[in-house]
Amino acid sequence: MTLPESPSRGRQPRTTRGTDPTLHDVAREAGVSLATASRVLNGSERKVAESFRDRVEQAAAALGYTPNVLAQATARGTSPVIALLVADIADPYFGLIAAGVAKGADEHGLVVTISITERDPAREARIVRALRGQRPRGLIIAASRTSGEDYSATEAELDAFGRSDSRVVTFGARVGDNRHVEIDNRGGAEELGRQMGALGYRSAIVVGAAPGVLTSDERVAGFTSGFQGAGGRIDRVLRGDFRRESGAEAMAAALADGVEPGTLVFGMSDVIAIGAMSAIRAAGREVGADIAVCGFDDVPSSVDVTPALTTVRMPLSDIGYQAFRATVDADWQQTPLPLEVIVRASTPGVGA
Repeated sequence: MTLPESPSRGRQPRTTRGTDPTLHDVAREAGVSLATASRVLNGSERKVAESFRDRVEQAAAALGYTPNVLAQATARGTSPVIALLVADIADPYFGLIAAGVAKGADEHGLVVTISITERDPAREARIVRALRGQRPRGLIIAASRTSGEDYSATEAELDAFGRSDSRVVTFGARVGDNRHVEIDNRGGAEELGRQMGALGYRSAIVVGAAPGVLTSDERVAGFTSGFQGAGGRIDRVLRGDFRRESGAEAMAAALADGVEPGTLVFGMSDVIAIGAMSAIRAAGREVGADIAVCGFDDVPSSVDVTPALTTVRMPLSDIGYQAFRATVDADWQQTPLPLEVIVRASTPGVGA
């Protein structure tokens, strides 16, 4: 004869030892079988009577029990985690994308983990391999890639992800059959170049990242096409990395070689453009009427600098949110992401 499961009564919650409570402790406290407690707390798809579920959840709360994420992953096939890979978390571009991903995760009761690739293919592959063993619900790769680098190890790991219950989402170029979020870097920069030409600028210096970094290359090519099409010319293309200091160093070198009044500087990101602005001021030159500056992204600091920075507005938080939705929605389709040129005081126009 099998006796019905019954809750323990009239005693204080207790554990088997003076460490963290176990699932056995919860089952005993709730007066249910270990299997029932596991089904409630570790995400099994099997039905559990509501009365038993309440008892198990109350016992877990009383004991301070936290479910084992790995056990949940075994039961469900995935863990309640969204893994986000970015190149540099200190860059506000990635911070705003992460905020959008976190918003979506919070709506679904999931948590976000963030790993930093530093744009290193070998490091990226190691991170993806480690994450695959943790069975996240979704993996979002927001780090810009560099052409010519060998990403075959990462792509093999992503293929393995695709054969599991986890969904992979990448930015920009599609990787295998995985979903990807398109960002029109070239089109946004091209429109910026056209509008700067319409303001009367005819000579420009471009400050980008190293050749082969896809995001930078798209923006440099787009701005060059738009600006030249509007009657301007590109005098110099300076190369560095994505840091503010890199923009300042590149601009300082250009100033040492000589920069004519009325020249326009395009930083391929706001961070680089703001670095260039600091170098212009340090050289005793004026940003705006003397040397104009524009950027790309519209991060919050672009309106905090003086003068406020002309840029291309990207809905970065919305982009992150869309990437999250791509990990959880079975029938996801990308919503268009409009990019908008925002003209501010850093480009007052020639003769202004």
